[in-house]
Amino acid sequence: MRMQAAIMYQQGLPRPYASSNALVIEEVNLEGPGPGEVLIEVAAAGLCHSDLSAIEGIRPRPLPVVIGHEGAGIVREVGQGVTDLKRDDHVITVFVASCGVCRNCVRGRPNICNVGNAARAAGTLLSGAKRISRLDGTPINHGSGLSLFAQYAVVGRRSAVKIDPAVPLDDAAIFGCAVMTGAGAVLNTAGMRAGDTIAVLGLGGVGMNALFAAVAGGAERIIAIDTSPEKLGLARQWGATDTFLATDKDVVEQIKAATDGGVDTVIETAGNIRAMELAYAVTARGGSVVSAGLPAQGANFSYMHAGLVGDEKSILGSYMGSCVPERDIPRFLGMYKRGKLPVERLKSGSLPLSEINAGFDRLADGNVLRQVLRPNG
Repeated sequence: MRMQAAIMYQQGLPRPYASSNALVIEEVNLEGPGPGEVLIEVAAAGLCHSDLSAIEGIRPRPLPVVIGHEGAGIVREVGQGVTDLKRDDHVITVFVASCGVCRNCVRGRPNICNVGNAARAAGTLLSGAKRISRLDGTPINHGSGLSLFAQYAVVGRRSAVKIDPAVPLDDAAIFGCAVMTGAGAVLNTAGMRAGDTIAVLGLGGVGMNALFAAVAGGAERIIAIDTSPEKLGLARQWGATDTFLATDKDVVEQIKAATDGGVDTVIETAGNIRAMELAYAVTARGGSVVSAGLPAQGANFSYMHAGLVGDEKSILGSYMGSCVPERDIPRFLGMYKRGKLPVERLKSGSLPLSEINAGFDRLADGNVLRQVLRPNG
């Protein structure tokens, strides 16, 4: 079939992206689903900082590629061997394709599936196939096994989780990355318990979902840290008990003074080394830093090792919120239905495929939380 897609041919093009045309809208060919795959009509896809990092060239991708890794859609066709999904089912997509049999999958950690990681690096689906091509037959790489900045997508069966069709697909899309990553970092990786003190550093879509999860989980004190006064204001409205401006020269001293020496758990979602250094600096003795933000490839974070040992601090990575999608997406959707994860508050408007570059300009400016792409209008 033919469809419209946003193709990235180069990384690191200058801003504004609406002028440099970082993502090129073209008509492409999409093959039908192979064995173990499904074809979905993309109803909504979130514009995420991870996509922005790819556009900026911070995180290299095989080119050309159709990116887009956070979304929801409707099943239109299933491949051979797929028996538990059918046409017209609503699904949330998962940006880590998992094989179910590698050492990490069998240990209940499909978010770090070895086979899925290799497929991502190669720009293929889990099967090794590339289903997208230009009209002249040139193959186009898949982004995260999904390629959601397009009208349709062929994805592996384990990259789609069936959901209640009553959930608005614009809201459902945000669960594919921001909710799993942010809420999962708090509830899974950090294992936050009611009564804990927690800080969230970086208040984008992921950070705000971490904030929502901390509120829902009964944290006694929730500290929000960001460079934007406007986002700190939203955080106060949505449950933060304390807010601090990360650009203040004495912000470390401010936070330590307010928390009797530091915070027990800091969730870092900003994805840069300065944020990680701040997170570590304000972590209390015996506390932990959970980093869910992806920095530039090759970036290094350093610490005084004697302090790590003597203070019994912990540094944990959190990829996709340490989620098992089939377990956690229904759990998080249940919280959403009860008003505990109000992701609809994060939406900063919707846009058609033709305006995707302007959308990424707005995201780079820091003026929005979550814009939702509607590639089919």
